[in-house]
Amino acid sequence: MRVTLQRVKSASVTVDQQQLGEIQAGLLLFVGISPTDTEQQLVKMAHKIVNLRIFEDEDEKMNQNVQQVKGGILSISQFTLYADTHKGNRPSFQNAAKPEIAKPLYLAFNHYLEAELGQAVQVGEFGANMQITAVNDGPVTINLEVE
Repeated sequence: MRVTLQRVKSASVTVDQQQLGEIQAGLLLFVGISPTDTEQQLVKMAHKIVNLRIFEDEDEKMNQNVQQVKGGILSISQFTLYADTHKGNRPSFQNAAKPEIAKPLYLAFNHYLEAELGQAVQVGEFGANMQITAVNDGPVTINLEVE
């Protein structure tokens, strides 16, 4: 499982000119699922994300997590995180899970963030062509991987 995480002042997702999700300050997650990912990995990733101290405290040090700042999460499925560009100029996505595997795991990941960790999560539409708007904060962008 791979997640590219961005600290944002705001973010939103639109599909077919209809806004599906929006957050103010918080985290924008681009979530990639591999064919071998398990629910245990999703749980580990969810805990890592909500506990990652990348928000500034009163001393302007990155010392607080998303829950401490009462931030939101916008989670976007992103199979292209598994792009292989070693050969030629056209990326291969053979390392990304097929939709019938990825979608249930992606949904389970978002559900775990909400139901088990108490984090409000906004989402896009799995498999859709989405337009993402974000105001990056910092910028702070971190790549996470759980194997």
